Amino acid sequence: MRRRSPTRTGGEPQPAVLTRTRYHQNFTVKDDTLKILSREVLRERVTEWRRAGEQIVLANGCFDLLHVGHVRYLREAKALGGKLVVAINADDSVRQTKGDGRPLMPAEERAEIIASLADVDAVVIFGEPDVRALIREIRPDVQAKGTDYTRENVPERDEVLAYGGRVEIVGDPKDHSTSDFLVRLKSWSGGRSQG
Repeated sequence: MRRRSPTRTGGEPQPAVLTRTRYHQNFTVKDDTLKILSREVLRERVTEWRRAGEQIVLANGCFDLLHVGHVRYLREAKALGGKLVVAINADDSVRQTKGDGRPLMPAEERAEIIASLADVDAVVIFGEPDVRALIREIRPDVQAKGTDYTRENVPERDEVLAYGGRVEIVGDPKDHSTSDFLVRLKSWSGGRSQG
């Protein structure tokens, strides 16, 4: 069954598939992209939250293909209390970390997906190899890292401890990963095309 197109003022039909811009101009929606902040705006927002007595929790990652491991990681990071800021690797940073062919989606789209999660209060894209510079800028009370780390081997640990912050390991065991999923998908699609 084909959906009927909404009509513009004046009765002129709109296309059934609306561009994002047109969608936001003509319909009232909750715009989660407002959670995606520049570093400057994030610093201001963190200052406001702190004035209101909020704790700041920082989580970070590529989030190249959202899976249940990511959701559990972010849910547990939020459960540490306060406002959850998620830092997402910029495209070049993902390529350096994960190799050619990655990321699967550009940073802006990955940020929009993460911003749509209820547990997330703010999203920022960073271009450095790790989040040390961002940590110096916003000084999170807690840096939440996934279970592929221990408290002792988190790369930014010393930066966080230097000002009295703490590092917490959260999420389920690291048995979900985008890389593993892509290998399985490639194997599955190769078998399907032959059969």
